[in-house]
Amino acid sequence: MTGARDKVRKVTDQNRMIMITIKNGITTAAVCGALLFAGACGGGSSPTTKQTPPPTGSNVATLTVNTGPAGNYANGAFTSVTVCTPGTSTCQTIDGILVDTGSSGLRILSSQLTVSLPQQNYTDGNPVAECLPFVIGYTWGPVQTADVEIASEKASSVPVQVINETAYPLPSTSLCANNPGGPADTVPNLGANGIIGVGSFAQDCGGACALPPSSGQNPDLYYECPAAGCTAIAESLTQQVANPVSLFSADNNGVIIELPAVSGPETSLTGWLVFGIGTESNNGLNGATVYPVDDNGNFITNFNNAQYSQSFLDSGSNAFFFPDASIPPCQNPNSAFYCPNSTLNLSATNAGYTGTPTGTVNFSVANADNLPNDAVLGQLAGPNTIDGFDWGLPFFYGRNVYTAIQGTSTPGGTGPYWAY
Repeated sequence: MTGARDKVRKVTDQNRMIMITIKNGITTAAVCGALLFAGACGGGSSPTTKQTPPPTGSNVATLTVNTGPAGNYANGAFTSVTVCTPGTSTCQTIDGILVDTGSSGLRILSSQLTVSLPQQNYTDGNPVAECLPFVIGYTWGPVQTADVEIASEKASSVPVQVINETAYPLPSTSLCANNPGGPADTVPNLGANGIIGVGSFAQDCGGACALPPSSGQNPDLYYECPAAGCTAIAESLTQQVANPVSLFSADNNGVIIELPAVSGPETSLTGWLVFGIGTESNNGLNGATVYPVDDNGNFITNFNNAQYSQSFLDSGSNAFFFPDASIPPCQNPNSAFYCPNSTLNLSATNAGYTGTPTGTVNFSVANADNLPNDAVLGQLAGPNTIDGFDWGLPFFYGRNVYTAIQGTSTPGGTGPYWAY
């Protein structure tokens, strides 16, 4: 996440997910979320909070599903991340960071960052910036370096993106320049103070971005930015924005998201982000079924007699997103969700990318306009614009979901894979 990639969900060779989270998780959350408490997603609120007994260990971080730092988010799982000037004790803990299994890399809004981080420079000394496009929206800003700590896990000298639309002029030829969603460079637009991508890959782009821009295979995500303007570059793997988990000294082969089941809308939910798979007494597979994914991070979902081979589990998406022309979309032009006349009880079959193993998933789809203004909506769903099934955060409720990083050894085999 090798092989050619489409430029909707993914760009090209080893480009990982290219943050479909923003397309289906953050942007749609912002679309609904910006109006969430104005009744665009329903009215009323249920005064309930659900919490699971915590696993214990230094590799465990708290997850909270709530409305986020902008107060307008549905189905977003947030945690806190500490960033430090590399090699020092000058640190800052930032909460409201969205946890995203559908991408790799830490991205922080510059407006929320107070600690000074060194700028990454290209071989000729010019500063490096990144354009990360989504189907709707993008992040643009410099690549800087930080020591990163979550729970008691630490990674040193991690390349991160600092989201700052005004740091350097956005190249007019970039994939971000004509993106219809515009920049996700503020807390209201992003719905979070930042994103931590804990997905299946160690870098956010991979081999394609390390190729010369003239090769025709580089998606032009990385740029050097002298005073005359920014120009696309080849960015080595070690310089690309990195999944911090892959750089931990231990517990670095993947993550588990543990969230309790929900029976209806909730105002908030507490769960856990556990680092490592089979590395500690608290992160074993415990009978979970392993679903291998291809080099694009995809497995197969069979639904309504159709096979969707570009399917994935994505905690950064805030709903089930899948194509079904028989389910009416909401009439509100600002909504990106389904509004069936009555709640639908559906099922699909997931399979590893080779066709095995298989397992049935039962889920429900409610009328989004009738849902209350709560943060936890387990029946929220909407149409997908790609030929795939996006199992967003509602899928994670009531499950322990494992994401294994490519090339790492685990009790379930070598990553990448999903397991639950």
